[in-house]
Formats: sequence, structure tokens, C-alpha cells
Amino acid sequence: MSGGVAIVYTLFGSAESAERIARQLVEERLAACANMLAPCTSIYAWEGALQREAEIPVLLKTAPEKRDALMARLAELHDYEVPAILALPVDAAHAPFARWIAGQTSGAAHCPSD
Repeated sequence: MSGGVAIVYTLFGSAESAERIARQLVEERLAACANMLAPCTSIYAWEGALQREAEIPVLLKTAPEKRDALMARLAELHDYEVPAILALPVDAAHAPFARWIAGQTSGAAHCPSD
């Protein structure tokens, strides 16, 4: 994973659930930042029936070495039976931002301009 940043994407059934779990992952320093996006409409087949649900997409930014731990913890905390948890490729990252991500996920917090 080049660039020093990993992004994990997931969806939640409510803004409350998304925020609660995003806060926990940031507090546990598995993610440096979580972006809760605008609600979207998801259409999918589940248990033999076509579903249409409003969901909250969330992007979690972390250090590459924390990606797998973040994904595992997210799976533990998620209230979906089979949550969509995807690691997205990052080809490059702005160096100060990558350093901030590293600091936030290692415990040595510092400003992106450091």
C-alpha cells in the first residue's frame, strides 16, 4: 500500500450507528478520521428478496499497517449480519496528511502542518 494512507469504506443503516462506531474507531486510534457521507439509497438482494434501504456511507482513513485491525474491529462492532467492509486502494497521499494519519493512529498526535 503506497502513499502511507489506507481507506476503508462501509455502510450503516442509520446516522446514529455510523457516528457511534466511527467515534469509537477514532477513539481506539484504529482510524484517524471518519467521513460520514450523505445518505444514499441501496438496492440489493437479501435472503431471496429485493431490498431498498437508505444507508449512510462512511470512509475511514488509517495507516496501512492498521487497515486489517480496523476492518476486523469494524466487523465486530457493525450491526449488519454481513457488512460491506472494503479497503480502497490509495496510490498516493499528500505527505503532511499521511504523517498526520500515522500520528493519529500511533498515539503521537500532531498537526498536519508539522
